[in-house]
Amino acid sequence: MNPHLAKSGSPKALVLSLWTHRSLTYQLSKREVVGRYRGSIGGLAWSFFNPLLMLAVYTFVFSVVFQARWAGLEQGGKGGFAIVLFVGILVHGIFAECLNRAPTLIIGNPNYVKRVMFPLEILPLVAMGSALFHSLISLVVLLVVQLFVLGYVPWTAVLLPLILAPLVLTTMGVAWIFAAFGVYLRDIGQITVVITTVALFLSPVFYPVTALPEEYRVIFLLNPLTFIIEQARDVMIWGRLPDWNGLAIYIVASLVVAWIGFWTFQKMRRGFADVL
Repeated sequence: MNPHLAKSGSPKALVLSLWTHRSLTYQLSKREVVGRYRGSIGGLAWSFFNPLLMLAVYTFVFSVVFQARWAGLEQGGKGGFAIVLFVGILVHGIFAECLNRAPTLIIGNPNYVKRVMFPLEILPLVAMGSALFHSLISLVVLLVVQLFVLGYVPWTAVLLPLILAPLVLTTMGVAWIFAAFGVYLRDIGQITVVITTVALFLSPVFYPVTALPEEYRVIFLLNPLTFIIEQARDVMIWGRLPDWNGLAIYIVASLVVAWIGFWTFQKMRRGFADVL
């Protein structure tokens, strides 16, 4: 029951913690999703209305106001660009929601730190579970609209979870780091907002990588969201198989990032009780 007790940050401890607390993580994620809409008239229906409304707004702004078109998707008309854009927004949304919430996950639950022997390391997982739920709802909306606008959904769309897996691991690693530092440095919360906003515009969400000058493409490819967004569009819209070599490298790198984040969190958690 000692909050100052040292915790292992080994890869084995990471896997063991995820497996041991899987049921608790699920229950807390479920409670968070339901709690977000508790008291509202629409309830969980808002999780469908929000992405549908945003997709309608994107369609109007980019296809009607800006007359934007995406090369290779002319048959989609006004909705084609919005569908391509929405895939990028969906990927960025998973990253942004978890990162923006990470700095307050510990300081927002001081009782878990001081009074109860609670597995604090699962709090970023709970945030990820909530983000994935809302992304799943957005994905359903996207598939329905894509089928209506384009008239098809390629079979390669079933590979999307494989594409998103390394993004989830990378995001978890960064979230663990920011959650730990957020206890000691409250400015982290402001920094994450800047990071996620910059990442939105420095990722190929509103434009393809091919639209960039050659000398800038290398810089943009260093953005961890770039590869995932491009691959997600390949499997969701263009019907192409993923870049298996690039995906394998990304998965290995994401495992390393996840472990580094978990190790950092476990080493820094000994001081949480003193600060809070």
